[in-house]
Amino acid sequence: MNDEFLMDDLDDDKTVEFIRNFLPVELKEKFSDDDLYYIIDVIADYYFSSGLLDAKPDADGCVEVDTDKIVDYIVKEAKKDKIGDFLPEDIAIVVQAEMEYGESIGQVD
Repeated sequence: MNDEFLMDDLDDDKTVEFIRNFLPVELKEKFSDDDLYYIIDVIADYYFSSGLLDAKPDADGCVEVDTDKIVDYIVKEAKKDKIGDFLPEDIAIVVQAEMEYGESIGQVD
């Protein structure tokens, strides 16, 4: 079990590093690493709670992901958890970066 947690932490570290490199300069200053770790966790929570992970792929093997819903969910949760008052357009770039990271490691197509 500890090995699984260590692997998850290592993957989160790599994800944050990728996102940080993806972000434009002005956003790198807006988000702390703690903010990015939080956002990664909320994205994962969204995937689980929305049923997206159980969705059936279409004929091309794709699952439709509505990034606007993910962004809205993160903004709402961050406000509720008193993490921050993030702008949806800033969060959209973080979500895009997280998805790019997933594609880069073969998590998604």
